[in-house]
Amino acid sequence: MSPRLLYRRLAQAEVVTWTLLIIGMVLKYVTHTTELGVRIGGMVHGVVFLAYALVTVVVAIDRRWPVGTALTGLASAVVPYATVPFESYAERRGLLADRWRLGAGGEAPRTLPERVVATGLARPLLAVVVAVLVVAVVAAVLLWLGPPVPRR
Repeated sequence: MSPRLLYRRLAQAEVVTWTLLIIGMVLKYVTHTTELGVRIGGMVHGVVFLAYALVTVVVAIDRRWPVGTALTGLASAVVPYATVPFESYAERRGLLADRWRLGAGGEAPRTLPERVVATGLARPLLAVVVAVLVVAVVAAVLLWLGPPVPRR
């Protein structure tokens, strides 16, 4: 899958999961009907959020985004519905491509992050398994830590 298509799909998935979470929050805090929407929508959104963040880092390394652009891409996942406008911005600025720069037949990696990305692109099945495990472990740790609690 190309960086352009992967990034677009995850940006759109973030919008869908934000919508699920917001609906869940309305059901919990406004109508006081159920908190099931927050539990399910929140978990799904959290997993997609982590996947979007991981792919943002991978695409930023592959395409050599400036650090500020990469941070803006990461921050766009925090603001509801901002991933799609950021993805459009990245597309207009030529920051996305149909081919991986560090993929087969592409440029040789020069830095450690580029070597990690190139290794993942050379072994996509292994990279997907590792990415899923990373997202699962981070999600599990965050669930274990629990929601933020206001200080008294």
